[in-house]
Amino acid sequence: MIRMLLRVLGHEYARPVRRTVVLMTVTAMAEGLSYALLVPVLRELFGGTPEDARPWLIAFGVAVAVYAALRYISDLSGFRAGTTLLRGVYHRLGDHLARLPVGWYSAARVGEVSVLASRGVLRAMSVIAHLLAPFISAAVTPLTIVVVMLAFHWQLGLAALVGVPVVAAIQIWTGRSMAAGDAERAERDHEAAGRVIEYLQAQPVLRAGGRTAERFRLLDDSLREVGRASRRATLSALPGVVGLTLAVQAMFTALLVLGTHLALGGDIGAAEVLAILVLAARCADPLLSLSDIGGQLRGARSELVRLDTVLRTEPLPEPREPVQPVGHGLEFASVSFRHGDRTVFDDVSLSVPEGQRLAVVGPSGAGKSTLLHLLARFYDVDAGAVRVGGVDVRAISTDVLMSRIAIVFQDVYLFDGTIEENVRLGRPDADEAEVRAAATAAKLDEVIERLPGGWATNVGEGGALLSGGERQRVSIARALLKNAPIVLLDEVTSALDPVNEAAVHEGIERLMAGRTVVMVAHRLRTVQRADRIVFLDGGRVMEEGDHEELLRRDGRYAEFWRVSPAAAARE
Repeated sequence: MIRMLLRVLGHEYARPVRRTVVLMTVTAMAEGLSYALLVPVLRELFGGTPEDARPWLIAFGVAVAVYAALRYISDLSGFRAGTTLLRGVYHRLGDHLARLPVGWYSAARVGEVSVLASRGVLRAMSVIAHLLAPFISAAVTPLTIVVVMLAFHWQLGLAALVGVPVVAAIQIWTGRSMAAGDAERAERDHEAAGRVIEYLQAQPVLRAGGRTAERFRLLDDSLREVGRASRRATLSALPGVVGLTLAVQAMFTALLVLGTHLALGGDIGAAEVLAILVLAARCADPLLSLSDIGGQLRGARSELVRLDTVLRTEPLPEPREPVQPVGHGLEFASVSFRHGDRTVFDDVSLSVPEGQRLAVVGPSGAGKSTLLHLLARFYDVDAGAVRVGGVDVRAISTDVLMSRIAIVFQDVYLFDGTIEENVRLGRPDADEAEVRAAATAAKLDEVIERLPGGWATNVGEGGALLSGGERQRVSIARALLKNAPIVLLDEVTSALDPVNEAAVHEGIERLMAGRTVVMVAHRLRTVQRADRIVFLDGGRVMEEGDHEELLRRDGRYAEFWRVSPAAAARE
């Protein structure tokens, strides 16, 4: 587990972890050695001259003081290491997630990562701060005491040593028998959490359909499965807990019987037997705590495995020698791309000269949004090349590529903060005049004027306190402030009311002015002024030309145009 922990943390954190482990091990050994002084103390106290026990009592007090100091230092080191590593893991996880391809983020995986980044990381890092010291103490202190027993009386020490592999075997067997139960319980917990979220989110639909009672049954069934899984996990742990308790008690009984036999035979004094039994009793507490600590370690280890799996996911590779693009033209050169088992593009070629506008239309699932994602290098193509400024995007560093592209998506996500903070994400170093100018161009100033908090209005998580049109205006202002030479637009007005649509269109026109633009739209009236239109279907470019030319061909685009609201409005 320590090896996996070090792999998750990275090489830069290996040294403090090893130092903490060594310090905790030394502390556990010091604890065991301090108990060794009980043997001479008890021997002198029960001997003919009890006053001779005074030096040993002083030595015992010094040993306990040394152990207490070491324990304080090791615990403090564990807490400091834990908090430092927690911060480091969050940074490492965040940096790694930012480099993973967007296609990796499926709906289920986003939920898993959100749980992992909150509860999972805290539980995994609790190993250093809270579990490592008790575990090392429970394992090392009894071993040290057994070594002390061997030094004082080899027969009793050997009898205690026989119990070590028995305890280890029980722990290993318990861990293996509980692994399946722990996995099932984690799966049921995850499923139940999903059912709860689903139930809450689906309230409007369920109430409208009169199916609230049915949904209650689904949720109840899921919660019952959690209860059953928890009972099975508890029952699978019970034999190990009982077995460990019986083994420890059997070891103590064996030592008592053997010690009594040796004392009656004159091979050892009663005081030494009493001291050995005291040491054996001191071994029992940490050994019995192994069951509880082991369960917590298994839970933390499962989180470490998930964290390790995410961190070992290969991100998109960065070029060793990045190339600076010349110009802002865009090109698809014989691009093929698969997403899962589906072929999205099959040998697609098209180009957008610098400063021109390309509109991409086609049926749902034709790959329109994926085309934008490939231009922004959210994925890497399987064959061919995507070029920006004549350079393959795989040869451009991510920072340089992103600095040249402004993206406005249909589903706008705003961070929980003020409107100004969300606009400034486009260019954090912009001055106040530039931010205000971008807001005016995006018609965001109209929104700000009617909000009681103005620029300081909090938008809520995901922008939940703003309407869809207001969020789009923030997104356009952000893109205007970025002032990138390439603009990618994805269905930005498909779900807006007429007032917001008009305002957003005006902002979009300002955003597109003088830039290289690729726009995706279902509402065909938004693409009439494009320099060129591409009709995608079945992973191929079916038609290409300007609006009037495609209408004259009377092909797929003309068919789409005839059934569009824009065509109906002109009749």
